[in-house]
Amino acid sequence: MPIIPFFQSGGIVAWPLLLFSLAAVTLIVERLFFWFRVTRRQRRVVRDVLKLYREKPDVAINYLQQNADLPIAKIFLEALELDNPNPEEFRLALESAAQAELPTLKRFNTVFDTIVGISPLLGLLGTILGLITAFSSLNIGDVGGTRTTGVTGGISEALVSTVMGLVVAIFTLFFSNIFRSFYQRQLALIQEYGGQLELLYRRQYEQRREVYAASR
Repeated sequence: MPIIPFFQSGGIVAWPLLLFSLAAVTLIVERLFFWFRVTRRQRRVVRDVLKLYREKPDVAINYLQQNADLPIAKIFLEALELDNPNPEEFRLALESAAQAELPTLKRFNTVFDTIVGISPLLGLLGTILGLITAFSSLNIGDVGGTRTTGVTGGISEALVSTVMGLVVAIFTLFFSNIFRSFYQRQLALIQEYGGQLELLYRRQYEQRREVYAASR
């Protein structure tokens, strides 16, 4: 069946389902671009930063500033740009910055959940409306007559709206779960990389204290 007649046969609920599908596709493309950028560059940036920070902390900070569009770079900068914090303050800065990045990492999750939840309900509503149309047009004594078109049209509306609602929900749910897996993985990596940076900072902090104590 051609797309336009198929869409028209879905009835009134086809329009909000079309809007939901367009919104879902737009947001999915944005999230795919975001996660592609993060996963493609993040490991290399973190590896280079940890290596630089052991010998040249200032160079590491400049390198992070050049990659400040990455969530992990923003988190590291919040802690490293503090003015000589103690290890506890450094850890708190890392944790606070990580919490501040969470909305960016799970952006649009609520919208995806809404589309997944409402689309099947709209499909069900279209099914009910289509069946109402079919039964209201049904006349046993007029089989094969002029009112048969209304019956078949109502049944078509019921089936098409159900299919559209399920397709939109399944499509959105598939990508929503993928993005959730990326989010969970990102949280684990932030904890791992943050712990490595914190250990490096603690060592350098203790070394500075020892040098200061020896110079007195």
